[in-house]
Order: sequence, then C-alpha cells, then structure tokens
Amino acid sequence: MSPRGVAVPDVRELLFAAAERVVAQDGPGALTGRAVTAEAGCAKGLLHTHFAGGLDEFVAALVLDRLAGTAALAADLPDRAGQGTVAENLSSVARALLTSAGPAMAGLALTRPGAAALFREALTAGAPGFTTVQTSIASYLAAEQHLGRVTTTTDAEACALALVATAHHLLMTSWPGAPEPTSQMDRVIAALI
Repeated sequence: MSPRGVAVPDVRELLFAAAERVVAQDGPGALTGRAVTAEAGCAKGLLHTHFAGGLDEFVAALVLDRLAGTAALAADLPDRAGQGTVAENLSSVARALLTSAGPAMAGLALTRPGAAALFREALTAGAPGFTTVQTSIASYLAAEQHLGRVTTTTDAEACALALVATAHHLLMTSWPGAPEPTSQMDRVIAALI
C-alpha cells in the first residue's frame, strides 16, 4: 500500500483498473470505494480525493473513459473503407463493444442513480458513447457503399443501430455460462451485410 503523501502516478487509471477487477471477480454489488482502493493498493481516501462526488462520480467517469476508447476505435472505421472485408471491419468494432470495460460497465452506471445521472449529463454534453459508435459505423457503411462493397439498398444507419443495439443487448443480458456473444454478433453482421 502506498503511504499517505506519496504521489501515485496515473491515479485515475490505477483506480479504474482496480474497479474493473473488483467487478470481474465479485460482481457489481461488490463495488465500493473501499474495495476499489484495497484492490488498487492505495490509501482509502484516494478515490474521494480525485472524485469529489464519491463513488457515483467515479463510476460515471470510469464508464465514460472506457466508452471514449471504444468510440475512438470506431472513429477510425470509415478510414478503413476498402481495406480488409466489411465483415472483419465491423467485427473489430463489435468485439471492442463486447470486450471493452466501458460498455460492460455501463450497466453498472445505470444501477446507481447518481452515476446514471452524471453519465447521461456527460453524454448530453457531447461525451462519446454508443451513439458516437453508431454514427461511425453508419459513416463506414456509407463509404463502403460508395466503393460498391455494400449494396446501395442497404440502410447504413439502420444497420449501425442494429449492431450497436445487439452489442448493448448482449452486454446487458450476459451471465457466466451464457453463449459466447462474439459468435452471435458475427451472425448478426453476416445477416446485415
């Protein structure tokens, strides 16, 4: 454990990674400030020092941080038009949605009213989220239509919504022992394109 007064580099990431481990090991109900700081091996007050709004602010920040990473990956998708296969390109973003902690932790944010409110406020203010990913997928599909790799009759926006909605559904309805979600997502991608 780091002693009081000793600087901890990249505190946010240290705490975020610890929270992800707590949830992965013991489930969302085990997520407390004390559990996070114990897992991170740091002083108990560190979370509150960096997140004055307490655990709700921390959970919202964690989800937004992880969703931003997934949205950044999706933002590169339109630049990959014409490269690889359409299915591979869509699958890479779909897998990021299914494996990134941000989308998976979004359910946790929604179980905490304070975190959910902060999360919604940030999305309303323009923070990247599921809608950002959806927009990137639609732009990518439109670019592929322009290149002739996706039919012009394909509704790019509806396909993007279907992919993001499927990922969201699979995340929110998964449990230990549930069918592997990436194979289900690949089936949806194949049906859409």
